[in-house]
Amino acid sequence: MTVPLLKIGAVLSTVAMVTNWMSQTLPSLVGLNGTALGRAGPAERITLFQSPDDGWQVYTSAQAPDGKCLCTAVIPVQGTCSRDLRSRQLRQLMEKVQNISQSMEVLDLRTYRDLQYVRNTESLMKGLDSKLRVATESQKSLNSKSFQELKDKMTELLPLSPVLDQYKADTKMIIQLKEEVRNLSGSLLAIQEEMGAYDYEELQQRVLVLEARLHACMQKLGCGKLTGVSNPITIRASGSRFGSWMTDTMAPSADSRVWYMDGYYKGRRVLEFRTLNDFITGQNFVQHLLPHPWAGTGHVVFNGSLYYNKYQSNIAVQYHFRSRSVLVQRSLNGAGYNNTFPYSWGGFSDIDFMVDENGLWAVYTTNQNAGNIVLSKLDPQTLEILRTWDTGYPKRSAGESFMICGTLYVTSSHLAGAKIYFAYYTNTSSYEYTDIPFHNQYSHISMLDYNPRERVLYTWNNGHQVVYNVTLFHVIKTAGEL
Repeated sequence: MTVPLLKIGAVLSTVAMVTNWMSQTLPSLVGLNGTALGRAGPAERITLFQSPDDGWQVYTSAQAPDGKCLCTAVIPVQGTCSRDLRSRQLRQLMEKVQNISQSMEVLDLRTYRDLQYVRNTESLMKGLDSKLRVATESQKSLNSKSFQELKDKMTELLPLSPVLDQYKADTKMIIQLKEEVRNLSGSLLAIQEEMGAYDYEELQQRVLVLEARLHACMQKLGCGKLTGVSNPITIRASGSRFGSWMTDTMAPSADSRVWYMDGYYKGRRVLEFRTLNDFITGQNFVQHLLPHPWAGTGHVVFNGSLYYNKYQSNIAVQYHFRSRSVLVQRSLNGAGYNNTFPYSWGGFSDIDFMVDENGLWAVYTTNQNAGNIVLSKLDPQTLEILRTWDTGYPKRSAGESFMICGTLYVTSSHLAGAKIYFAYYTNTSSYEYTDIPFHNQYSHISMLDYNPRERVLYTWNNGHQVVYNVTLFHVIKTAGEL
């Protein structure tokens, strides 16, 4: 009889443990130990996001004279949710109740199994009792030894009788306990709805949906005015003091190839890395050998082709990577070359190709406009000039330049202490002087380009490959038309 007694003891101790936990822990977690659940007051303000890094920030909001709403939004790097204290307690409570429910199921299964064993023992005990009565009435059929053995067995079973009664009562208690847990779970769900504390997975899904909608909105918003540049993010340190690196501005998001061109003149070797991680580690790349050497660092990859300035000429070249051939080359009439009108750092940077949301551009200078920056929109298929603007800004005074949304931005120097100092707007053929801080970490920038697909600036800074995030000021029409 030792084995069933041990099993019954284990079940009873488990029931006691669960009952004790529920009586002591649940009230304090739910807030029922003398503290009423109410809505958050001033000191208990429930917030969806704890810090600006966690949420979308409104950069600027105002109303224009014509009634348009002017605002900007900065999307977070990663959408994460913060729960208030009561919500976290409720979530922990729900998890514990779920664990209790699972334990109850296991306990119920064990109780049912052991109860069957006890019931069988009960039948055995009744059978022995019946035989003992028969033997007592007709003692002639039994000898002294057999009768004593039967009596001893019956004596062994006698302690099981009160245990059996208690076990039946405990079984009923377990059933009641299961019902109470079920009711408690329902109450907790009601509290959860009253508090507005969504399930974490559901809330995370809502954040992802909202983030996707905001990305779509940003794409519809498209262009904006540059209002800020982040601190530099160093991707890799490699190569010489001068060079260029880039990704394809027209490639789908799954295409993360990186192109790398070390040096600023007479180079022909272009390295194509499969991914950004491969570029960081310097692995998994193929080599392209250009048929004509390049000049400067103002190259750009656009829709599978490399656009660059042919060495010792003002010829623009389109080299197609897949076919490994030159598709077209055309002279930019009157454009200076061979360090005639470079940026302030020199380096044969007379002609600078760039891409923004509106397409392919070329920045250069001619003798006719006295060394001021000329900006031309190019046809990427034929390299014909579609339209040209004279910005009036002397190119030798510019450190570098880049295009965002049809606006040319110019830095005041290629050295430390540089700022984004000048902006020329092609949509209005007007300009303004700006004062946007630009942290030149390694003190010598020889390449600066904007990538409209990623909304970042790529730079080559004294042998370091660096990126900057940008903040754009957007105009949202109140009528809903973007």
